[in-house]
Amino acid sequence: MLPSWTDGPARGEIVDFVRRVTDEDSSAHVPPAGRIAVFDNDGTLWCEKPGPIQSEFLFRQLARMAGREPKLAERQPWKAVVERDYAWLGAAIEKHYRGDDADLHSMVDGLLQCYVGLTTDAFARAAGDFLRSGRHPQLGRPYLACTYAPMTELLRYLAGHGFTNCIASGGTRDFMRTVTEEVYGIPPENVVGSSVALEYREDVGDIVHTAAVEVFDDGPMKPVRIWSRLGRRPIFAAGNANGDIQMLDYCARGPGASMCLLIHHDDAEREYAYTGGAEEALMRAARDGWTVAGMAGAWRTVFAPAAGALQ
Repeated sequence: MLPSWTDGPARGEIVDFVRRVTDEDSSAHVPPAGRIAVFDNDGTLWCEKPGPIQSEFLFRQLARMAGREPKLAERQPWKAVVERDYAWLGAAIEKHYRGDDADLHSMVDGLLQCYVGLTTDAFARAAGDFLRSGRHPQLGRPYLACTYAPMTELLRYLAGHGFTNCIASGGTRDFMRTVTEEVYGIPPENVVGSSVALEYREDVGDIVHTAAVEVFDDGPMKPVRIWSRLGRRPIFAAGNANGDIQMLDYCARGPGASMCLLIHHDDAEREYAYTGGAEEALMRAARDGWTVAGMAGAWRTVFAPAAGALQ
């Protein structure tokens, strides 16, 4: 049972919570239909440094665009991509978590140009090929082996106790959907994420990408999208950053038993150690009694041994 977790507080609280909500004689019992668990993806289920995995997928396209139009290399985010300036790219995300979206807007405006007019099927093929063939630029692991072994075990553990696992992430919904069933056992219809506005074009008889954001699934938007897409309040939620606070809060304030889990990246030896973009979440966890799992102490191992960890 959860072999990649150390026998400590985080594991104990997870096991106790699952026992209570699944025991029909318990006052905290929740019928299977109400056992909804939501997970952030980047930094919670798989590695997000030196930048989210999807960013590398999109940055490759930005680099190709800059190759065709050299003047783009003088502007952000093309400049950062061409120069492999991960510091700028990472800082843009951390600034967002602190309320400064200036650099994030520049990044998004550029990224939206990458796949305008591409059909959803073509995008899914490109994303799936990238994820199944690419490797993490620093860890050297295949992208699908950058999932966290303790978290894939947790997904399996919850599913085995009647939970429906879902993803609610700032990452793009259609990018994640290409592999979530394969690596997490989560079907595409249970993936909630950011999305580009789509349109149906009769000239191609298909759905294509536009150059507009439909929704950025982060912060206060997470619980809104969870409700609009799933129609239920989760009783278990896991995240790792300030953008997950409202999702965790929404879970915690439900009418019955609930559990909030915050992953703390404090393991520089096996992964990365950072608190940037998670400072407020850590304070909220201490204030509100959310369970904090520090990777260095709570996890025996960090990464899943291979792609398709749930198979």
